[in-house]
Amino acid sequence: MRAAVVEELNKPLVVREVPDPRCPPDAVIIRVGANGICRTDWALWSGNFWTGGPEIQPPFVLGHEFSGTVEEVGSEVRNWKPGDRVTYPMNPGCGSCEMCRNGDQHVCLHGATLVPGVSFWGAFAEYVVARHADVNLVRLPDSVSFVDSASLACRYMTAYRGVVEQARVRGGEWVAVYGAGGGTGLSAVQVAAAVGAQVIAIDITEDKLAAARALGAAHTVNAAREDPVAAVRTLTSGGAQVSLDTVGVPETCRNSVLSLRTRGRHVQTGHTTKAEDGVIGLPIDVMMVKELEFLSAFGMQGQRFDTLLGMIEAGRLAPGELVSRTVSLAECGDVLAAMASYDTTGVVVINEF
Repeated sequence: MRAAVVEELNKPLVVREVPDPRCPPDAVIIRVGANGICRTDWALWSGNFWTGGPEIQPPFVLGHEFSGTVEEVGSEVRNWKPGDRVTYPMNPGCGSCEMCRNGDQHVCLHGATLVPGVSFWGAFAEYVVARHADVNLVRLPDSVSFVDSASLACRYMTAYRGVVEQARVRGGEWVAVYGAGGGTGLSAVQVAAAVGAQVIAIDITEDKLAAARALGAAHTVNAAREDPVAAVRTLTSGGAQVSLDTVGVPETCRNSVLSLRTRGRHVQTGHTTKAEDGVIGLPIDVMMVKELEFLSAFGMQGQRFDTLLGMIEAGRLAPGELVSRTVSLAECGDVLAAMASYDTTGVVVINEF
């Protein structure tokens, strides 16, 4: 099969023929229909995950945000067959650990060993392995295309869980989104607007803010031109009920927390880089006296997709509107390089293999 291979960290990917993957008994082989290029891919490719975070060893094939068609089924798999249209959560579960038994497969105790494109070769390729298929695979409705559904496997489902399940956003509440022009940020804007929130999108370029307005943001703040915390407090007469940091750098995380009114809820969806070493300082006294909640979202369990997919089929959510462009395998290395300076908007999807 053809794949875009990391031959050396932070160097151009090489598109070449590699062996087809073999199918373990608990797995399926998926013919990739589309794969989103995620900032996590950039962090792995550039060696910029926080110290102690995941690392890849070249040669390696990235890609964890994909949908496609089941091509082959392992001998232990009971619920899937060739031809099924599926997506696969970027943080799958083993099905048997304490977290999985509690229904929290997305924080599986063994999940770090199960992620395509992180712990083994992924979907910047024609085919990819999906482990523990009966536990994790999600059936895609025929009405949802592979390109439109690519971001569901990572950024969109993370934003959905953060807004709906973790922050418990209600209609009429103010929701501030930091890093609103990225894939997770735009997803959060669209989801929060769909549940009736008044969304304030914060980013540093006008094109990203325009994309957020198009997806439902009621207000936008250019943090390169004005103090975003002051702007949010002014717009909301005291602070937002919910704020999300989708970036994971000290400035956006602290600003998100400081944008909250008393008893507000912060949601962290962006992870740090090597520069932060996994640690960000927070205004802990403000958090205490205001009784702020600090929450996080790390993807979503496969069995929780029904409501999300139902909203998509009903036209209340449209993840395809986040797709800024589609590219071929040969172009995906250029997209990764552009992410170093946050020079992408929304979701860029590989759909030519």
